[in-house]
Amino acid sequence: MRALIDYRPALRERSGVGEYTHELARALLAAYPPGGANAPLELVLFSSSWKDRFVPTADLAGAAAIDRRIPVGVLNFAWHRLGWPAAETLAGGAFDVAHSSHPLLMPARAAAQVVTIHDLNFLSHAERTRAEVRRDYPALVGDHARRADAILVSSAFAARDVERRLGIPRERIAVCPPGAPDWTPRSTAPKDGYVLFFGTLEPRKNVGGLLDAYEQLIARERPPEGGRHVPEGPPKGGRHVQRIPQLVLAGRATDAAAPWLERIARAPLAGHVRHVGYVDPADRRSLYEGAQVLVQPSFEEGFGIPVLEAMSLGLPVVAANRGSLPEVLGDAGLLVDPEQPVEIANGIMRILTDTAYASACAARGLERAREFRWERTAHRVVETYRQAIERRARRARGA
Repeated sequence: MRALIDYRPALRERSGVGEYTHELARALLAAYPPGGANAPLELVLFSSSWKDRFVPTADLAGAAAIDRRIPVGVLNFAWHRLGWPAAETLAGGAFDVAHSSHPLLMPARAAAQVVTIHDLNFLSHAERTRAEVRRDYPALVGDHARRADAILVSSAFAARDVERRLGIPRERIAVCPPGAPDWTPRSTAPKDGYVLFFGTLEPRKNVGGLLDAYEQLIARERPPEGGRHVPEGPPKGGRHVQRIPQLVLAGRATDAAAPWLERIARAPLAGHVRHVGYVDPADRRSLYEGAQVLVQPSFEEGFGIPVLEAMSLGLPVVAANRGSLPEVLGDAGLLVDPEQPVEIANGIMRILTDTAYASACAARGLERAREFRWERTAHRVVETYRQAIERRARRARGA
């Protein structure tokens, strides 16, 4: 089986879709190494950009690489709107599978076509998107999904959404979640660690709601006018934190983030919130290790990789009770209403002050993280490729 995967989302800053694409390629190579006794897979990674070149890293050794000097926007318009050039033409070879890493098809003459749909938030909230996502995804996703030979999703939540909203039969949808990183759990939690938000600073991540919650926490900490602040007693089973730790926003800032960045530079958030920008994959573990709690208050996630990464280290999590986050977190953390900043603030405070509860969340998180394995996902993906090839063959025969 020869499979071509669109690697472009992972070409530069790997966050979200890019991280999933890169780690899936690694997992496929590990599960089906080239030259292995029963290797049914020859993996080819496709990239295209006018200025950024794809240089395969050591962890992708064994995959063939095809790199074309075509602007991303130009190629996307041709693929999405015109349906050409075919993958076989552009990559210069024949393939059994052409796998797009985003919801719209990679055109192909003979290869089975597979797409990955992480979520359909762009259908519900087009105002939270921009550029080609806003222009093409809502208008084309239904047609492309119905023409695809198989659809990969990263959660059961996303599978239900694709089935319900796009009318795709459940048997054509495969749930292929990311695996947990191979990290050794941290031995102790830092007593003076920060509160961490990790993700691209974009509207659906609810950064504004998180900042509202943090303003509430700062106000609770501040002494009243003309008097001395007397903290409330500690919750049962824990200690009281008299000073609110710093909030660290880690992730690339989109254009929509400008008001939030201006806001954290002014009182009351100035000095309490820090934006550190995009974090390289090699530095992510140390980012989590320095935190007391991860806060993921997104309005919707197709999966929520930071939640899984945090659990795999034993970092307690406060997450929104929306989208896939309850499915990923299970009982290993605290779920809050993302539209209620007071709930977000209370959730953060409970983890910070109730050490017994925080320790229980960390322990349950470690157990839950072990359920997510890239090896299992790789086998599921290859099985889905086989089904897609069979489905394509039946369609070619008119069956």
